[in-house]
Amino acid sequence: MGNLIKAEFRKTLSLNTWWVLLIPLVILAFGFSFVWGWITNDFVGYIGRGTAGELASSFGIDPNAFPVGLLSIAHGVNIATLIPAIFGVFALAGEYGNRTITTTFLTAPDRGLALTAKMIAYLVWGVVYGVISFGVAALATLITVDSSGLPSGGQWLGAFGGTILVSVLVMLFGIGFGAVLNKVTLAVVLLITYFLIVENVLVFSLWNVTNVLGGILPNGTANGIVGGIAADAFGIDTLNLPGTVDVWTQYGLQLAAGAPGVLSWWASTLIFLAWTLLFFVGGWAANQRRDIT
Repeated sequence: MGNLIKAEFRKTLSLNTWWVLLIPLVILAFGFSFVWGWITNDFVGYIGRGTAGELASSFGIDPNAFPVGLLSIAHGVNIATLIPAIFGVFALAGEYGNRTITTTFLTAPDRGLALTAKMIAYLVWGVVYGVISFGVAALATLITVDSSGLPSGGQWLGAFGGTILVSVLVMLFGIGFGAVLNKVTLAVVLLITYFLIVENVLVFSLWNVTNVLGGILPNGTANGIVGGIAADAFGIDTLNLPGTVDVWTQYGLQLAAGAPGVLSWWASTLIFLAWTLLFFVGGWAANQRRDIT
């Protein structure tokens, strides 16, 4: 198994994909955290003094003391999670496209061990991408957010852990999604289109009817891991939001955390884990039977 894992790292490091994808990851994480840090630095002005006062009173704090830096981090991290998902697509679908999958399977004792080695290698890559994503988002937050709005030590650690977790999960999601479709271009286009457009339009257009979609669909639940940590800190996750807040104010508040419809960070983690397992196991099963000749 050790040799198979080493082989996986050699394959990824021999290609430019791993570092080329770091460029948009850094740009997206920094850019979105910078913009949202600047916007939500005046959180009271962003949501209105009445709503801010209502939320603050439930916490017993000054409305100006909210840790708005968490909102900045959540936006940068959430948009950047698309990059490890795309990288994951190349794990299996890319090998089929480049016709290197035959060598991969024939040099391993069986396909199960080959796929396990690939999964372990990409778990490590997920951690690497998560560390970089968080570091860049944190830097943008420190630049734009006033010291009074920065997260506490525990909140920094929570956001860091959440970023690592979601980066690993979306990497595995991308592997499974690419393995099921078995076409790199098709998988990447569909992934970007769905995560950035389709689901967001669906959640927004049906918000008056139901706010549950953002809490159960793949993009919403992926965003809801770090976004849920931010939402929990403000009491604006769906499980804790004051009942007096109207539906569109709820949307605006949860949008500030980067995850409209978020239930809580732990619920989002469990639901997105289920989506990840669905695609990963499906891709695993498909590749146990797929012809490699």
